[in-house]
Amino acid sequence: MPDRHRYYLTTAIAYANNRPGLHTLYEVVGADVLARWHRMKGDDTRFLTGTDEYSVNIAMTAAEQGKEPRAFVDEMVALFGDAEDALGISPDRFIRTTDPDHERAVHEVIRRCYANGDLYLGTYEGWYCPNEGFRARSDLIEDASGFHCPNHPGVELQWLSETNWFFRLSKYQAALERHFAEHPDWVQPEFRKNEMLGFIRGGLEDFSASRQNATWGIPFPILPDGTWAQREDGSWHPGAGTVYVWFDALINYITGAGFPDDPKAFAHWWPADLHVIGKDINRLHTVMWPAMLMSAQIPLPRKVWVHGWLLVQGERMSKSRGNFLDPHAVVAALGTDGARYVMLREVAFDRDTDVSWESFVRRYNADLANDFGNLVNRTVSMTNRYLDGRRPAPRVHDESPLGEGWHDTLNRFVERLEGHLLHDALAELMEFVSGANKVVDAEQPWVLAKAAKAGDREAEARLEAVLGDLVEACRLVGLAAAPFLPNTAPRVMLQLGFGFGYAPDGNGGPAILDELRWGAHAATAGHVGQPEPLFPRLDIEPPPG
Repeated sequence: MPDRHRYYLTTAIAYANNRPGLHTLYEVVGADVLARWHRMKGDDTRFLTGTDEYSVNIAMTAAEQGKEPRAFVDEMVALFGDAEDALGISPDRFIRTTDPDHERAVHEVIRRCYANGDLYLGTYEGWYCPNEGFRARSDLIEDASGFHCPNHPGVELQWLSETNWFFRLSKYQAALERHFAEHPDWVQPEFRKNEMLGFIRGGLEDFSASRQNATWGIPFPILPDGTWAQREDGSWHPGAGTVYVWFDALINYITGAGFPDDPKAFAHWWPADLHVIGKDINRLHTVMWPAMLMSAQIPLPRKVWVHGWLLVQGERMSKSRGNFLDPHAVVAALGTDGARYVMLREVAFDRDTDVSWESFVRRYNADLANDFGNLVNRTVSMTNRYLDGRRPAPRVHDESPLGEGWHDTLNRFVERLEGHLLHDALAELMEFVSGANKVVDAEQPWVLAKAAKAGDREAEARLEAVLGDLVEACRLVGLAAAPFLPNTAPRVMLQLGFGFGYAPDGNGGPAILDELRWGAHAATAGHVGQPEPLFPRLDIEPPPG
C-alpha cells in the first residue's frame, strides 16, 4: 500500500564473542515489541538487528579454540539466533557484519569520507581494549593493578602504537551542536542527551578508522598513497590494513536499509526512525555516527533511544561477572511470553534497574498468573457456566465502569508505548486488569446467576452486562498486550471466541487502534471457547540454569 506510513527501527548489533545472556537480548525484545506494535498499526515496518563479528578479541578467542574466525562467529551467531527464536524475536533482517553487502556499504562510506577530506593518516599511541577498541586514558578505570576498560574490566588492555587512518571528528563539533539544538528530542531520555552535549562541548578529538596489524576485519579500501586498495583479481591489498571495528559496525544501519546496492529501498527506509542502544555506546551513536553520516552526506537518524543496564546488586549483569541469566533457562521456566513480559515490566526501559531471578518470578506470578491469566480464566469459565457459552455484548462505554476507564487507559498505554517507556505501558494495562478483577469481586456474578436462575430478571440483565464487560476487557487487554505477548494474544482471542487476524510477526491484520475501541465487535454474536490456563503459577522458584 503506497500510503502506508513507514517505520524503520534498529538495535545495536551484538558482539558475537560468546553465547548471549538475557541482558544482551533485553533491548532486542524491547525493539521487537515496538516493531510488532507498528506492524499491527498498519505501518510499513522494518526491524533490523544482528551481530558485530570483527574484532581482535574474536580472532584471539577463535585461535585459542583452534578455529578460524569465520567458523567461530558462525557458531556464535547460531547461538544468538536460537536465543532470539526462543524469545519470539521477529526481525525483518538479521544483519551480520561479515555479510558481503555490508562490506560494500563500509567501503562506500569510507570512499565518501575520504573524498570529503575527512580521513587522514596519523599515528595512534595509547590503550586498546580487545573487546571494545581504542580508549582514551580519561575513560579508563585505574586501580592497584593498573588501567581497565570500564565496560570490560576483566579484559587485559593493550598498549598500541601504529599508523592508522583517522576520521576528522573535530571538524564536526559545531555541526553536531547545531543538530542537537535544532532537534532537541533526537537523543532520549533527556539526561542521556545532556551527557552527550557535555561531552561534545568539552571538545572532540579525531578517532581511528583503521587498524594496521589486525587481519580479521573488513579490508580498508584506501592505500597510504590515496589509491584504491582493490587489486585486479578482486582481492584487497593487505598493506591498507582493516577497518576499525566500531567504524565498520555503525554502518550496519544503512546497509540494512539498502545502502548502497538498492537506492530505491534506501530512499524508502532511511533515515531510521529509531535506534535502540545501550548507554555504554551512546557516544558512538550520537557523536561519532552522526559525524560519519554528515561526512558521507547521508541524513541522520530521527531518534536514538538510550536504555540502561540490568544490574544485580548494583553491578552490571554480564557474562564475565558470572551474574547473568541464560535466556533459554528463563524461557524454560516462564515460557516465551512470560520471559518477555518480566524483562520489560520489571526492567525500566529508560534507566538502570536492579533485578533478580526471584523478582522475575514474583512479577510473573503477580501480574500474569494471578491477575491477567486469572481474569481470562474466570471470565470464560463463568460465561460457559452461567450463559451456556454464549458471548454477551458489553455495555456502551459510558454505561460501564470498565468501558469508561478503558478510554483513558488506552490513551496512556499508547503514549507510554510510543514514548518507549515500555515498563510504564505494561503498568497501565495491569492497572486496568486489576480494576477488572475488582469488578468480579464486587459484582459477584455467581450471586447474580443464582438470582437469575430463581427468576430475577434484573439480576439476569446485570449478569449479562457484567460478563459482557469482562469479556470485552479481556479482549482489549489481550490485543493491546499482543506486541509483548505474541503467543498469548491468539490464545486469549480463541478462548473469547474471536479470531486473531495478524500474522505471527504482527503483520497483515486490521489496524490495531480500531480494534482497541471499546465495543468494536459488540454487534458480533458468538460463543466463548473452553478455558485453558494461560500462565500456570510457579509455586517453586528454581534458579535458572
